[in-house]
Amino acid sequence: MSIDVVDLRNFYGQHLGVVARRFIGLGIRRRWTDVKGQRMLGIGYTTPYLGLFREEAERSLAFMPAAQGVVRWPTARPGLAALVDELELPLPDAAVDRVLLVHSLEMSQDAGALLREAWRVLASGGRLLAVVPNRRGVWARLDTTPFGHGRPYSRSQITGLLRETWFTPTGWGEALYVPPIARGWFLRTAVAWERTGATLSAPFAGVHIVEATKQVYRPIPARRTKRRLVPALQPALAPSPGA
Repeated sequence: MSIDVVDLRNFYGQHLGVVARRFIGLGIRRRWTDVKGQRMLGIGYTTPYLGLFREEAERSLAFMPAAQGVVRWPTARPGLAALVDELELPLPDAAVDRVLLVHSLEMSQDAGALLREAWRVLASGGRLLAVVPNRRGVWARLDTTPFGHGRPYSRSQITGLLRETWFTPTGWGEALYVPPIARGWFLRTAVAWERTGATLSAPFAGVHIVEATKQVYRPIPARRTKRRLVPALQPALAPSPGA
């Protein structure tokens, strides 16, 4: 079930949401260090993170699924956000260079179809970056944050889903090692949690950040050749030589 866009906006306006935005944003920026001249598309609720690239990218668009709702973005400039059907994006083939998915895959009723639509609008050699809740993390177990809604994924599950939808995973990252405790004194220790978890490669990060590239020549399953059935021969009596 999708979470309402108003709840998402309110979460990122709270102290815990600010912490989540900071660490996820660092993970995204670590994967995409240079997007100069690129056409970027965010699907889901990506506006807290698209702002990292808006001044650098050639253009940035935010598509929000109809089940989620839409809010104006950016607030002080001409709008770049639109309410869309996530399975029928209003873009031609190969229209963008980068696709960012946040609060998207885990909320979708058909994650495979969503990724195939992202594959369609990506240009040849395009890159996709997905932020998805980690099923082993604490954030996915509590519904007090948006990461506790929808379907969380393990690393093997998201890898399999990407490969089935014609993407090749090329890089991994994690974020949100700090538990989702919204108390001021605890949030002041968030940097220490994040550094320790990343150093130890701890398995309980709140989200996976996975990058993948578009397979231009996707594999086509080979068809097995049908065997031609030969009817079995029936035994027959042979006449004796003296007959």
